Amino acid sequence: MPIHPTAIVDPQAEIDSTADIGPYAVVEGPVRIGARSKLRAHAFVNGWTTIGRDCDIHPFAVIGNLPQDFHYGGQRSYCRIGDRVVIREGATVHRGTQPESATVIGDECLLMAYAHVGHNCILDAGVKVYNMTALSGHVEVGALAIISGYALIHQFVRIGRLAFVAAQTRLGMDVPPFMTAMGESTIVQYNSIGMRRAGYDNDDIGEIRRIHRILYRSGHLYSRAMEQAAREARTRAGRELIAFLQAPSRRGHCVGGKHLRARFHANQTPGHADQAHATTEGSLH
Repeated sequence: MPIHPTAIVDPQAEIDSTADIGPYAVVEGPVRIGARSKLRAHAFVNGWTTIGRDCDIHPFAVIGNLPQDFHYGGQRSYCRIGDRVVIREGATVHRGTQPESATVIGDECLLMAYAHVGHNCILDAGVKVYNMTALSGHVEVGALAIISGYALIHQFVRIGRLAFVAAQTRLGMDVPPFMTAMGESTIVQYNSIGMRRAGYDNDDIGEIRRIHRILYRSGHLYSRAMEQAAREARTRAGRELIAFLQAPSRRGHCVGGKHLRARFHANQTPGHADQAHATTEGSLH
């Protein structure tokens, strides 16, 4: 087992023989680390944390530490990291706050530098959280969603599958699947390119386009728009979107905004990393 001599590893820890624990890394408590996973120099993992196979934890990342919650009383709670997860420099993932609860990071997620995932968050497979983004407690993020840099996500917000959250967005409300959010909890577009890359066909994408127009551009009252959108939903993508909107929500749903939509398109200029990524992942074509 390649454990660097300067690393500190708790006797309670269960570390696969093929895992790699780098210089000055700290493994504290009953941590479990899977096959071929790597803790790079100065990474810190503690508590009742499980790290899956083929993960890459970069320097100064903190995984499974105490939740930032005044209600936490020291009881056993968990942090579960899936397989093939990459957690970059300085990122933090805290364990659950209620007894026996968990923070869960799904397979193949990417947390970039200084991203924060608070207690009891659940990230489905393939989620990407960019630099300096903060997810408060109990946030739920659907598969393949992208949350761009410097975004702030309020506690109990839900973000649906293949949603795209633009840089510097402040989310206090839910983002439905396949939608693009920007600014203050505002839907500005739908993620057609992301859907196509994920294997959705023209029928799925066309239906999301129609439902997007009904919900965010028709000018109807929300209840009337929802009724019409539910009647339109016949594909798997449409049904998933409607099911998300009909499910219980602690925060309500984002609204549409014409002025932000215009800014979103105006900002798609070459040479800016965040803007270029937003163009490829979230714009309407």
